[in-house]
Amino acid sequence: MEETKPIKKPFNPHEKKVDEGRLIRILSKDIPGNMTVYSGLTKIKGISWSLSNAICKALKIDKKKKIIELSPHEIEKISEFAKKPKIPKYLMNRRNDLESGEDKHLLGTDLDLQMEFDIKRLKKIKSYRGYRHLHGQPTRGQKTRSHFRKNKTKGVGIKKKKAAKEERISA
Repeated sequence: MEETKPIKKPFNPHEKKVDEGRLIRILSKDIPGNMTVYSGLTKIKGISWSLSNAICKALKIDKKKKIIELSPHEIEKISEFAKKPKIPKYLMNRRNDLESGEDKHLLGTDLDLQMEFDIKRLKKIKSYRGYRHLHGQPTRGQKTRSHFRKNKTKGVGIKKKKAAKEERISA
């Protein structure tokens, strides 16, 4: 049997070559070019799956389109829409803000900074959640017996079990 060699396509200088390994920068975040718009936008801190879907629908961008295939104009439209989204209140991550009282949506470092300020405020007013944050404990009612140890030694009960097991073996 003869081996067949793969047929090489002739070089076409007008063919658009898409480099899917490139990174596209949207809102200070590098997104791999081979991702779809729908999943790629979720890499930006503050954009959830539902908000990503809302952005695609509002701007009439195909969700399955690759990030690398977006034009600079579309990237600019996405950035502007994400900064000041015209979406329902339930999709926003900062509803009824304490200082201003308005509904807004924060992204990236603004979101991190605002969360830090909120935690500092809770500690300052000495609320229950503030105390839990201060001591490194869970703030939303989770059990602490087996989780949240963070490099602490195991409890006394574990040693008792080990000692009891050794006594059974030696007896």
